[in-house]
Amino acid sequence: MPLSEFRITRFQFARDRVIGDSQVRADDVNVAALELIGETGNVGLGFIQTLFHPLPDQTEIEAVFKHEVWPAIVGHEAIGLVHRVSRPRGGNQRAFSLPFHEALQVALWDLAAKEAGLPLHKLLGSRRDRVRAYASGLDFHLGDDAFCALFSHAAGLGYEAFKIKVGHPDFKRDMRRLNLLKEVVPAGSQIMIDPNEAWNSKEALVKLTAIRNAGHDLLWVEDPILRHDFEGLRTLRHAVNWTQINSGEYLDANGKRLLMENFGTDLLNVHGQVTDVMRIGWLAAELGIPVSLGNTFLEVGVHMAVALPEVEWLEYSFQNFDHLVEQPIEIRDGFAHAPTRPGHGLVLSEAARQDWARPKRLDRSALGPAPVNPRLPTLP
Repeated sequence: MPLSEFRITRFQFARDRVIGDSQVRADDVNVAALELIGETGNVGLGFIQTLFHPLPDQTEIEAVFKHEVWPAIVGHEAIGLVHRVSRPRGGNQRAFSLPFHEALQVALWDLAAKEAGLPLHKLLGSRRDRVRAYASGLDFHLGDDAFCALFSHAAGLGYEAFKIKVGHPDFKRDMRRLNLLKEVVPAGSQIMIDPNEAWNSKEALVKLTAIRNAGHDLLWVEDPILRHDFEGLRTLRHAVNWTQINSGEYLDANGKRLLMENFGTDLLNVHGQVTDVMRIGWLAAELGIPVSLGNTFLEVGVHMAVALPEVEWLEYSFQNFDHLVEQPIEIRDGFAHAPTRPGHGLVLSEAARQDWARPKRLDRSALGPAPVNPRLPTLP
């Protein structure tokens, strides 16, 4: 049924821990729920996110969406919009003024699947209903005690793979973190590291060699060098034959295509833009390149993960978002399970709308205590 109205609810709250990597740091959450409503009353849900700076007041978000997005989709069926191909030429090749792109794709796919009466992953062509999840700490700014507590907790939940942040100016600190991780997770666990482009290609080779010589086996190293350094990534792939290069996180769909065409990665990292992920995932399958699902808001990426043939891993980072929805994605015994409910299975919580909505932008000091994170105890 055609789209008839939209609703935006702005949220702003503290995180239960500082997250970040070698390049960024965040201790609050700035997000707005986008609900697209069809004439039948079905609702498609997506989330508008900014990592570093609060979103403007809700009235401004609504005004920008109404001006820049709504005219092109109102009155159209979601199932047609998700497959629409634009012709990127001249001035029409530009981003929205606010980060609507991912939220729009997720909400449209959610609504399309609901209208079809199918779970989203079934609409995308899944042949399975779960995917292995790895525990990711976003831990660069945590102290050692909190670092150990987080990964010890993850190991106790049944995770068998763990990713830590590296790329510290003092390489001894990176090595200490790897040693600490080995102490708190089971022997034989799969280990990944992520410098977030902190190194250059020669530096990466030297440090990865040192890590191997210290007795640490790595499943992959993620984004070790600059995203567009295809020659450096290709050289590193051939030089480091004891682990895999995982790259592509920071590239759009066109950039990911160029990365694969230039043989710059062993695994392609994708995130939460459903249409883009499926299109580039199909290309990766043609080229025989495995895909990994990075962090997606509220783990909606589980649907793409079980629908694409080359995905073995989905990232889970224990972020305190679960209170925003009625029923979060289930993660159990080291696997993320795709919901059987129509759509992507996430419905905005009315309690969250009542208790956590913040129509006006607040100063960080006014946010108050963080929402409880039921999946992670308070860290030391």
